[in-house]
Amino acid sequence: MKRLTDNFGRRIDYLRLSVTDRCNLRCVYCMPKRMRFLPKRDVLSIEELEALASAFIRRGVRAVRITGGEPLMRGGVMRLFRALSRHLRRGDLDEIALTTNGSRLASFAGALRDCGVERVNVSLDTLKPDIFSALTRGGLLSEVLSGLEAADKAGLRVKINLVVLGDANLDEVPEVIMWAHGRGYAVSLIEVMPLGDVGEDRLAQYVPLDFVRRRLSERWVLEAEGYRSLGPSRYVRVRETGGLLGFITPLTENFCASCNRVRVSCVGEFFGCLGRGVSVDLRGALRGGFLDEAIDRALLGKMWGHDFRIGGGVGVPVARHMSVTGG
Repeated sequence: MKRLTDNFGRRIDYLRLSVTDRCNLRCVYCMPKRMRFLPKRDVLSIEELEALASAFIRRGVRAVRITGGEPLMRGGVMRLFRALSRHLRRGDLDEIALTTNGSRLASFAGALRDCGVERVNVSLDTLKPDIFSALTRGGLLSEVLSGLEAADKAGLRVKINLVVLGDANLDEVPEVIMWAHGRGYAVSLIEVMPLGDVGEDRLAQYVPLDFVRRRLSERWVLEAEGYRSLGPSRYVRVRETGGLLGFITPLTENFCASCNRVRVSCVGEFFGCLGRGVSVDLRGALRGGFLDEAIDRALLGKMWGHDFRIGGGVGVPVARHMSVTGG
């Protein structure tokens, strides 16, 4: 069967599959306080999500990351992990990973490891309970820390995803890096992305990571590092801590030339790019029995680069919220 390659010759071997747009937190850079979620009747069943993932795996996808919303809120989500684990055992898939806010990880870490999940990305933007509550609009830092303890006990490798916010956590970034590296976690710093209207001042939130990197270089030695993940992080190693530090810079230094991934939402929308509003419906194709043809057509529409922009301020070129497709 034909492998997935886009019009620019980029090999697609990484699928980010959202299982729900719902989340138990309301992070200020992700969604408005009163978020309107999709009707549950529109969301694909666990069996349909597995069928979609399997179709991409047959076409050469070697890694699947389960995303949300908060994926561990999805009822029956472990059935999906167990189904995907069969591809691992057969050698058709190299990795199943998870991106989570960590609040429910304590209940799932062991079961995830049993399904072959080895790596989780946990969104954590502060270690201060009051700031965490403000950024998530009511979340409890203690739940995330308990989830991380459970991940450690289960033997999961953890990467902390930290969105740098000029109006909230900029000065705390070194502290979080030291804490994470002390626990053996990698860290990725992320520029805030202008996805959806969140009811906040995007310009106040936005910090270019080249500025952050210069500040960190005054404190530590950041050494060149050959490690590359499947995602867009560009890594260095902090000599003083020994830990990995990644930079995800969609606004100041895009990584479109090396893009190897596509996204499918929980309602079966194919997105060739996080930073584009164009989608293709795969749900009808799945139910109609012409999924492979629909994937081919969808891939033809994958653009060279995203539409994020900062000229004169941070725009909002994409109307949907981050929780619809995951990060």
